[in-house]
Amino acid sequence: MSTIDIKVPALGESVNEATIGKWLVKPGESVAADTALVELETDKVTLEVYAPADGKLAKVLAKSGSTVKIGTILAKFTAGKIEKITPIAPAQEKKPTTIEKPAAQHGQSNVEEFIMSAKKTKATSSSAREELRVPMSRLRQRIAERLKDAQNTAAMLTTFNEVDMSAVMQLRALYKDKFEKFHGVKLGFMSFFIKSCVQALKEQPILNSCIDGQDIITKTYFDIGVAVSTPNGLVVPVIRDADHLSLADVEKTIADMGQKARDGKLTIEEMTGGTFTITNGGVFGSLLSTPILNPPQSAILGMHKIQDRPVVVNGQIVIRPMMYLALSYDHRLVDGKDAVTFLVTIKECLENPGRFLLDL
Repeated sequence: MSTIDIKVPALGESVNEATIGKWLVKPGESVAADTALVELETDKVTLEVYAPADGKLAKVLAKSGSTVKIGTILAKFTAGKIEKITPIAPAQEKKPTTIEKPAAQHGQSNVEEFIMSAKKTKATSSSAREELRVPMSRLRQRIAERLKDAQNTAAMLTTFNEVDMSAVMQLRALYKDKFEKFHGVKLGFMSFFIKSCVQALKEQPILNSCIDGQDIITKTYFDIGVAVSTPNGLVVPVIRDADHLSLADVEKTIADMGQKARDGKLTIEEMTGGTFTITNGGVFGSLLSTPILNPPQSAILGMHKIQDRPVVVNGQIVIRPMMYLALSYDHRLVDGKDAVTFLVTIKECLENPGRFLLDL
């Protein structure tokens, strides 16, 4: 039997510390190699530290909620042959308590969405009203810091347009079954938007650029970030070299990244280095919004809900499935003409998808 130090691993570029989320194994429990021992929360992702071998968690040295740096010893692990592995019961879902609030009028229902583990601060009133105070996660703190930095640093403006989604929807309706059967993945809208953005970025490379001090850095590759909402906050996995991917490749990557994001399995590398970002508020019903920049990128595209609206086509009023598009950009770097032209290119690609399918 030998003792091994369980340390905080390398956390990725520019990440130096983490917060201990929860220990998944108790001291004295025997586990197999590669069993998750503890969760670590960074300002970009939640990751797990695994058992280096068969053995037993001997002693925990860092408590949940504490902040630790790379290389910090988290626990002592005794490696060696074990006769019996103590089964680790799956985490029990915490049931919310029902807190009865005074009804303001007849028929008002009680309010449930309070969690027992939250710290309760009683109001000074003698009524049953209560408040909950919980610490922000490191991810939420970092999101707040980055968004505020974006507002404070960039000269951010937003330009809008609308796109007729008829052509894309007809194409999907015609081929979605064959596409899924042949490629093993569903044909969604995001792949069309990503390919349209790549085409627009090729024509307006200033939007694929960023400011570094007194310099402008223009990327000749196209790594597109796709904002994904998770229970722990917004994360932006990156689809690398999107210009070299087919629609099927993009859809497969999106599906894989989305699942990993929801499971909290994204790595730091999968969320860094994007050159442009797309966010889709339409999945939540948003009709129009102004997306905020993802620094150090110079632009972000906002998708929205597809809604049937009357529009004029060739002098006739017709009903078409329309979507508002919003492009927020850093006016320090991107001129209004560039931003408007970029958005018009996306509109043209989506209304004529054969353009990017034929690489025109």
